[in-house]
Amino acid sequence: MAESKRYLSREDLQRHNKPGDLWISIQGKVYDVSEWSKHHPGGETPLLSLAGQDVTDAFVAYHPSSAWQYLDKFFTGYYLSDSAASEVSKDYRKLVAEISKMGLFEKKGHCVLYTFSFMIILFALSVYGVLCSDSFWVHLLSGGLMGFFWIQSGWMGHDSGHYQIMSTPRFNRFAQVLTGNCLAGISIEWWKWNHNAHHIACNSLDFDPDLQHMPFFAVSSKLFNSLKSCFYDRKMNFDSASRFLVSYQHWTFYPVMCLARLNLFAQSFLLLSSKRKVANRGQEILGILVFWIWFPLLVSCLPNCGERVMFVVVSFSVTGIQHVQFCLNHFSASVYVGPPCSNDWFGKQTVGTLNIDSSSWMDWFHGGLQFQIEHHLFPRLPRCHLRKIAPFVKELCKKHKLPYNSASFWKANALTIGTLRSAALLARDHSKPVPKNLVWEAVNTHG
Repeated sequence: MAESKRYLSREDLQRHNKPGDLWISIQGKVYDVSEWSKHHPGGETPLLSLAGQDVTDAFVAYHPSSAWQYLDKFFTGYYLSDSAASEVSKDYRKLVAEISKMGLFEKKGHCVLYTFSFMIILFALSVYGVLCSDSFWVHLLSGGLMGFFWIQSGWMGHDSGHYQIMSTPRFNRFAQVLTGNCLAGISIEWWKWNHNAHHIACNSLDFDPDLQHMPFFAVSSKLFNSLKSCFYDRKMNFDSASRFLVSYQHWTFYPVMCLARLNLFAQSFLLLSSKRKVANRGQEILGILVFWIWFPLLVSCLPNCGERVMFVVVSFSVTGIQHVQFCLNHFSASVYVGPPCSNDWFGKQTVGTLNIDSSSWMDWFHGGLQFQIEHHLFPRLPRCHLRKIAPFVKELCKKHKLPYNSASFWKANALTIGTLRSAALLARDHSKPVPKNLVWEAVNTHG
């Protein structure tokens, strides 16, 4: 006689939502991933953000079909009593299956080869200009080329963090450390920790680190309530210093973006020097050291201090374009407070995201971020296929009356500045008292 199934309600499942007691449901089965969360390749944060929920949509978005075979060892023996999927979730899962059948998740195209080749050219020209020319203008151009080199390096680090761009996991890891740590001075492990949290909790003011830029920026007046960052585990104080800076954020946005790279350096150092568990810490530190050897050495080859400062400022400012691009996709989109809800995976990813309208010949410039909606829905999909699947996503949004927002690059900038200006004007309302706090949180801000 077959053993009867044991069922668990959603309310009971939600009680298992903390470290050491972390349960999730995938396609009706309930799994205990309390111990696995400590070893999860994507980090513990995504699992904690969705703990106690049905995470089927998030699971199919982030994991290949080969991952299903490993779930049984976490099975609790319970089934979710009310695991019916919404119509949009059913259609989303069908689309994931169709893309998988087409083999698009495995077909990387020639994008990796082209990007690496472009990076080599940019780096060689920049170094050649510094070492083989005495012209100030050539040195200025070399700084700009270095900035564009870092942008392309950033796209490769982004891609290799989402899916395997090389032939083997070991080579992919090498590409991550090379493009992130060695060439750009940014810890790839910090980036993955931060970026995975962003994808899971897209545009949640207290869970998404990409919207937590206090005291410099606030995209919503809801941040004036001094929300607690569930990512950084600290309070984002809206004090007198924050009010002053936020009040002028629509003017300071671009200047700050020119220097945003400094914050990424700081965040990398803070993580690698912290007590937090960091995978491959030795590799990470070694890669960062490589950067801080070759870059200062290159800068020191310039003839005087003025040109050295100019080279650094120009290279950082050009790379600031990429930091602006990161902001355009989300700053002007819908935001919310609270943990992400996996039952509304498709809706939250589309509502909180803005695409950038662009021609295919500009794909090198945007690095796939112009199809941010598609990227958030299919993070494992190589960027060379995002344009191909965009019509299917647009059709699905139309069918379920969900927004598919897109704007030109210039319009997206205007929308972002408009969002910042609206929040800035509200911040100037001195009728609302703010707590006095002389401790600035600038070192902990993310940009």
